Amino acid sequence: MRRTLPIVAVLTALAGCQVGPEAQRTTLPPMLPDKVTPLPYSTLLERARSQLKKATEAFYIDNWGDLDEAARGLEQTAQYMAKAEDVPAKHKDTLATAGADLGKLAGSLRKAAADKDVKKTTDVLTKVQLKVREMRLGD
Repeated sequence: MRRTLPIVAVLTALAGCQVGPEAQRTTLPPMLPDKVTPLPYSTLLERARSQLKKATEAFYIDNWGDLDEAARGLEQTAQYMAKAEDVPAKHKDTLATAGADLGKLAGSLRKAAADKDVKKTTDVLTKVQLKVREMRLGD
């Protein structure tokens, strides 16, 4: 009996620490102001990654509304890319083009989500993933 009580207490505490599937889902970063102001490149890149992750999760569960919201966020992040601060040297020359490309892809993603076109959404999500990967900070 003396050993059972501590074991039950530990197991109960561990069970209470479990996180449900709702808490594990990605949340979108808040929308940025309409007036574009300079933000650090790394911050914008992290926003794009987070929005892409949310878009992918929404797509897999057919949540077209959340997918559209994530795509709108990606469009906004792309607009901010043109005025990014602390841009790595390897991205300085291509930043404007990369940001414009990301914005166009996000617009295509919104259209595909509005049409609930699985094939087109898959295609555009792949292109967005490659574009965001191309913009990464590392090598």
